[in-house]
Amino acid sequence: MPAPALPTMLASKAIRRFRGDRKGSAAVQFAFIAPLFFALMFAIIESSMVFFAGQILETGTADSARLFMTHQAQDSKMTQADFKKNLCDRVTVLFSCDKLYVDVKTYAPNTAVDIKSPIVGGKFVNDFSYDSSKGGDTVVVRAFYQWPLFVTGLGFDIADIDRGMTNSKKLLAATAAFRVEPD
Repeated sequence: MPAPALPTMLASKAIRRFRGDRKGSAAVQFAFIAPLFFALMFAIIESSMVFFAGQILETGTADSARLFMTHQAQDSKMTQADFKKNLCDRVTVLFSCDKLYVDVKTYAPNTAVDIKSPIVGGKFVNDFSYDSSKGGDTVVVRAFYQWPLFVTGLGFDIADIDRGMTNSKKLLAATAAFRVEPD
């Protein structure tokens, strides 16, 4: 009966040798951690891009809105398309002009400013206007851009428009409010 003991002994020896061998353990540990690491890294990159794009939109909106404050838009009879082009020229680094929306509302002196959210039921509603203004009016210039998100499928969700595994978007909004200089 010594023959059956030999395979058992060889198997036992092989298991001990395998258990003591540490080659490849780093690769196995990396395989466990890598998906979490990359998901976190891509979420940080996407959040940074959204923040950076929002800052560019804010700066461009403030610069373009200055045209109303100083009467340049009114004096040159600037249309909504002209104003949108002016804004687009300032933010074209990160933005596509066809997804950029502009809303210019004018309020008479001593009236309340009423601003509504363009997101209704998780959908973007484009019912914007382009009002003309005169000296002393309060003008609110808002710009919107639907920023596409990619990491939402990995469980990181900052979307506020069209939530889902595909086509999720974050609405970037920039606002400039001011009183127009007197005529």
